Amino acid sequence: MVLYYSMYGNTFIMAKGICNGIEEEEGIPILRTVPELLPQEIINKNERIKKAKELQKDIKIVTLDEFRDIDGLIVGSPTRFGNMCSQLRNFLDQTGTLWAEGILVNKPVGFFTCSATIHGGQETTLISMMFTFLHHGAIIVGIPYIVKELIETERGGTPYGATAVVGVNSDINPSKIELKIAKELGRRITSIAKKLKKGEKDE
Repeated sequence: MVLYYSMYGNTFIMAKGICNGIEEEEGIPILRTVPELLPQEIINKNERIKKAKELQKDIKIVTLDEFRDIDGLIVGSPTRFGNMCSQLRNFLDQTGTLWAEGILVNKPVGFFTCSATIHGGQETTLISMMFTFLHHGAIIVGIPYIVKELIETERGGTPYGATAVVGVNSDINPSKIELKIAKELGRRITSIAKKLKKGEKDE
C-alpha cells in the first residue's frame, strides 16, 4: 500500500511515481490517502488546494482494516517544519489496535516526502515517520546508492527515502530524477515484500 497526504499535489505525484515502481516489479499498487483536517472553507478559498483536491478526488480514504492484507507499505507526507503533516500524524495515532495485534510486524515500510527547499527538513521528516513503524515492529527500508540517481540529483532524493524539492510556493513539480528515485523505492519495497512473504510460506 502507498499511503500519503498531499495538499498541493506534489506528494500525490510522488505517490504515483512509487506506484509505477510497484507495477514494474509486478506488484499491485494500492493507493490511499488519509482524512483531511483542513476546514472546507479554507480549501474553498485557495484555488491551488482546490485544484489539487480535485486531482485526488478518486483516491480512497484508507481504513485500518486494509492494513491486515498488505505485504508492504510506503508512507508519504509533505514536510511541516521538519516533521510529518498533522493529517498523517492524526491517522497514525489511530493505529493502536494494529499495534496491539502485531499486524505490521516484519512488514517492509519505506517513506517519501516533499519540502520547499533543499534544507527544508526532508530527512527529519522521513525519520519522524519511521518512529511509529519501529514501534509497530515493521522493517524500515531505505534507498541504497546503487540507485545512481541519489548521486546525480541536484534537488531531492536521500538514502532515508524518496524526496522532492517543490519550492516555497509548492509550485515546482518533482523532477524526473526525483520521480525515478521514487519509482525505485516502489520497486525495492515490492521486491523485499515478495521475498519476505515467500520466506514465510517456506517455513
